Amino acid sequence: MIALTNITKEYPGKVLFKDASLRIGDHERVAIVGPNGAGKSTLMKIITGEIESDSGEIAQSRANTVGYLPQDGVVHSGRTLFDEASTAFDDIIALHDRIDQLSEEISRLSANANTVDANSTDANPANADTAEANAARDAMQKKIEELGEIQHALEHREGWNIQTRVAQVLSGLGFHEKDFRRPTEEFSGGWQMRIALAKLLLREPTILLLDEPTNHLDLDALQWLEEYLQNYEYSIVLISHDRRFLDNMVQRTVEVSGGSMTEYAGNYSYFIEQKALRMEQLRAAQANQQQQIKQTRQFIDRFRYKATKARQVQSRVKMLEKMELIEIEDEEGGISFDFPEPPPPGRILMELKDLDKSFGDLSLFRGLDFTIERGDRIAFLGVNGTGKSTLARIIAGIEPYQDGERTPGHNVSIGYFAQNQAEELDPSKTVFQTLDDIAVGEIRKRLRTLLGCFMFSGDDVDKRVSVLSGGEKSRLALAKMLLTPSNLLILDEPTNHLDMRSKTVLQDALSRYEGSFVIVSHDRDFLEPLLNKCVDFKDGQVRETLGTVSDYLRKRAGEEDGQERRGVAGQTLPRKEAQHSGRDRKREEAENRQARYKRLKPLKNKIERLEKEIEALEENKSGIERALADEATYRDEEKARDLTWRYKEAGETLARAYEEWEKLQIEMDAIDKEFGK
Repeated sequence: MIALTNITKEYPGKVLFKDASLRIGDHERVAIVGPNGAGKSTLMKIITGEIESDSGEIAQSRANTVGYLPQDGVVHSGRTLFDEASTAFDDIIALHDRIDQLSEEISRLSANANTVDANSTDANPANADTAEANAARDAMQKKIEELGEIQHALEHREGWNIQTRVAQVLSGLGFHEKDFRRPTEEFSGGWQMRIALAKLLLREPTILLLDEPTNHLDLDALQWLEEYLQNYEYSIVLISHDRRFLDNMVQRTVEVSGGSMTEYAGNYSYFIEQKALRMEQLRAAQANQQQQIKQTRQFIDRFRYKATKARQVQSRVKMLEKMELIEIEDEEGGISFDFPEPPPPGRILMELKDLDKSFGDLSLFRGLDFTIERGDRIAFLGVNGTGKSTLARIIAGIEPYQDGERTPGHNVSIGYFAQNQAEELDPSKTVFQTLDDIAVGEIRKRLRTLLGCFMFSGDDVDKRVSVLSGGEKSRLALAKMLLTPSNLLILDEPTNHLDMRSKTVLQDALSRYEGSFVIVSHDRDFLEPLLNKCVDFKDGQVRETLGTVSDYLRKRAGEEDGQERRGVAGQTLPRKEAQHSGRDRKREEAENRQARYKRLKPLKNKIERLEKEIEALEENKSGIERALADEATYRDEEKARDLTWRYKEAGETLARAYEEWEKLQIEMDAIDKEFGK
């Protein structure tokens, strides 16, 4: 458990937190959300102690261990990938070394005691040799006890299968076995972050802080991470702009905004619903307060100089002075933009025939055929390194290839965006000038609104490009590209530096876009409503699936299930291998029991916590029902309305808890069925 109480953190010209408090309990799943720059990453660094708060207190259990994954900036060198990941078990490796040391010492003490016994005589059992033998036995016994304690600790932490655990996590995060012996300095920035994530997962801290962990993951690695974290035994705190990931992972959402932290007892979608309801109530309360202030001021102005009303006037003046004004943070919703109308193309926008592409000895594509037609809305999917971005650059006309044909269609106009486009911006221009120089037509009147969509507001629009951060440059490059009329957009990871609001604005604009596009992305929630085709990359070829990302994932899951069934059905074991001894059978049964226990344990923990939560929710709902049944409640209209709203909210929260409980029970039943129970 960790608790932050009345935390304040300020920078020149900006207050991040003012007397803000947060508690993270055991086994919790918490999302930290809010606009870029609100202080989410700073909050994580305050928890780790990397940054000190200006005031406030941080208290945590002595048993806590905190693990933190920053957004970027992690570099590893000097070891192989496997050895670097294994450093997560330095304490366990030290225990193994201690076991070797104790074994040698016990063997030496035992030999010494036996030698002394052989030299001593029965006639003089209390001589110095016998005392020395007894001392050796006592020392040996202590060593044996320490050895037993260490072995027990290793069993508790599964310290006997370190290599297997390291290999499983590295493979899950997308590393191949051939990578395990590569020096870590050979890996790029995105893979360096995967190494850091692997070490954190293997270390298993009691509070896991992950700042944008999905940024550098492809779809396969993202799905693996999601499943791994759902079974993680300890607390997790997440910052992410991937809405689907948050919805699947968290049970509580904390919004950081305007110097305060507001908690919501649900996932990200629940937070969005409840925030909208809360804002509606705040606006109504603010309107009522402003009306009250207006009427009070009118009374003061009317009777200010009337002696008979002096006391009442003074009373109202003091009331206004003490009144705490209801303030609503600046809302940036309602911002939208539309792409310029694209020039009309022919039916075929791009055709690739018999295309070969390689980098040295590495062959990416051989004999590749691919066609983009008018109306196609395509996502490039697949693990990193399979050529998604390379093919996007070939289509855009900026990547050479060894053989084959690339034929653009009639009247095709291509707009291309990738992260390195930011380096082509003119550093001497301001943010506003960068767009103003290329904007034409009505959009020129709305450039500040467009920049607001991409998180440039106020004085930000007058900043020189040279002083922008990498993320800011990427957002500006994306906005610039979208101002140019095109009928085929090629977007390579366009959402990497966008917050939730900006992604929604871009998503809405793409949904209304009249042209065609190809998007390289792993953001499922962003892609889902936009696509009519998914293209999967594997073994130098591409395969098309009609529909959305969900359709693609369902199809792939069905194919994998079919392959697994065919593999089992087609197995023919030699007779000798088919005959298991009783010892082998018992060992397999024990392994199955251990595997079943490992799968069921986190689910049982979740169910126990959920049942306690349901009990509290039911008690809360019953209390509201009793209040609603009281006739006195309805003499206070505002109280009755508040209780009615709370009753509805309590019912919805309880229904969600019941639904989650049922899902966990079904999952447990499925595991029992899998293990034949």
